[in-house]
Amino acid sequence: MIPPIANRFVAGESPAEALAHVRQLNGHGVNGIVNLLGEHYDEREPAAADAAEYRRLVADIAGSRLGACISVKPSQLGLEIDESVFRRELEEIVAAATERGVFVWIDMEDHTTTDATLDAFEAVARERDGGERSSSDHRSDDGVGVCLQANLRRTRADLRRLADVPGKIRLVKGAYDPPSDVAYTDSTRVDQEYRTLLEYAFEHYDGGIAVGSHDPAMIEHATALHDRYGTDFEIQMLMGVREAAQYELAEEYDVYQYVPYGDRWLSYFYRRVAERRENLRFALRAVLSS
Repeated sequence: MIPPIANRFVAGESPAEALAHVRQLNGHGVNGIVNLLGEHYDEREPAAADAAEYRRLVADIAGSRLGACISVKPSQLGLEIDESVFRRELEEIVAAATERGVFVWIDMEDHTTTDATLDAFEAVARERDGGERSSSDHRSDDGVGVCLQANLRRTRADLRRLADVPGKIRLVKGAYDPPSDVAYTDSTRVDQEYRTLLEYAFEHYDGGIAVGSHDPAMIEHATALHDRYGTDFEIQMLMGVREAAQYELAEEYDVYQYVPYGDRWLSYFYRRVAERRENLRFALRAVLSS
């Protein structure tokens, strides 16, 4: 069982607990992006097991009629074993999800996996769609999307490359501490790049933009761009972070919360606590009051 100190950031250990959390979110007008915790597998068995659980999760979401989709990590599906393993597992998950009308997000990991991740995204997106980006295809409930990181120097070119791919794009500031020769390391520079990427996407994409940020300034910039261009978009935030703001934003915009679950919750919890002082204060208060 996940202790109270961690259950602010992780929905539980089972799919049922994760979907129960999504049901509560839906009551506030917020959708869920459900993620089974797991990554960096170097053996085939755990990758295959997690892929099978994702296919069952797709069936559970479809049967529940909840406002929810799923998100997978390439290294969880076998990318570190071989790119062909990752491709095969991803294709089977996307096929199952397409059949049941459930959207699939592909998370982005460290910069060494970017090419393999984007190539796989483009391949499955074009295969399931059979054509180029259109106003109906890329926003469909049974589509596929991928994450781009603003701190990577290559991302402007990647965003241009993917403009005609029939899938969604999630823009985040980025993590994983990549080296300075491939990434911007100054936070002000990353913010500037994030704004520039949003501006390009809202101007040149016909929708399918996900703003993955807790930064009020970036969300305000995105809403202003939406007002200027009329481009459809959604806001994505993590479970346990600015949840009151998520409910408030959901009154006007499409909002999704990233909902992780599973028995590999400990390392994920530590990352959430370490990345923001507000999360650290929450954890300390929980320890002191227990």
